[in-house]
This record gives sequence, C-alpha cells and structure tokens, in this order.
Amino acid sequence: MSEAAAKLRVDKWLWHARFFKTRSVAAAQVSAGSVRINGQLTQKRASTISAGDVLTFAQGDHIRVIQIDALGIRRGPAPEAQALYTDLSPPQPKSKDKPPENPGFDGKGRPTKRDRRVLDLSKARHLE
Repeated sequence: MSEAAAKLRVDKWLWHARFFKTRSVAAAQVSAGSVRINGQLTQKRASTISAGDVLTFAQGDHIRVIQIDALGIRRGPAPEAQALYTDLSPPQPKSKDKPPENPGFDGKGRPTKRDRRVLDLSKARHLE
C-alpha cells in the first residue's frame, strides 16, 4: 500500500465510520475545534489520519475516544463501519436526571383523560 493510500481525511473517516450523518456535518465538527487527533486539537478538516491514531470528539452529550483500526474505502453498512474502529470510551452512566420513559399502554389504544393527567403531573414533578 502506498503512502497516499495509507492516510485519509479526518472528516471523511468520521463519515465512513458513521459517527456523523453527512460529511459536511463531520467537517463542521472538525472546523469547530471539537476533534483531537492523538491528543492534538485540530481545526483542519483535511488533517490526515492513519490506522493506530486515536480520535477524541464530542457526539451529542458523550465524549467519544476512538482508536482507528482501519481506513474505509466507502461508507458501507453499520457492521462494516464498526470494524473500522475500537471504542475506548468509558461506559456512560445512566443519568437519573433524565425524564421518565414514555408510558406504555399495553396495546389498549389511546390514553384516557385520566392517564394524560397522571402523565402531565409526573412530568411536572420531574421538572421541579
């Protein structure tokens, strides 16, 4: 493999590995200074990466630490994308500050007026 083929743009790799939905969103994250390559902050979306590099970036409310195992040649299906990296991020603790999950109505159709009142009260208590 030649030297040119052993490197890939960081925004393109983030898109190939399916961390971002579009390449332009990945490029915007890099340009905003949200991505570190081997601990060094980068704002150049054309920064090159190779296998063995470690990327650190924010995705939603999680900080992802990813070790690059391979460079993709295309944006394939999710199992193919997951083979491109090893996730080194510590598992995120489940937060107790999250709102309760949507109630299930066990296939009984729409909630009744009483069910909606109870749901509204539980949401109001959670926000307090």
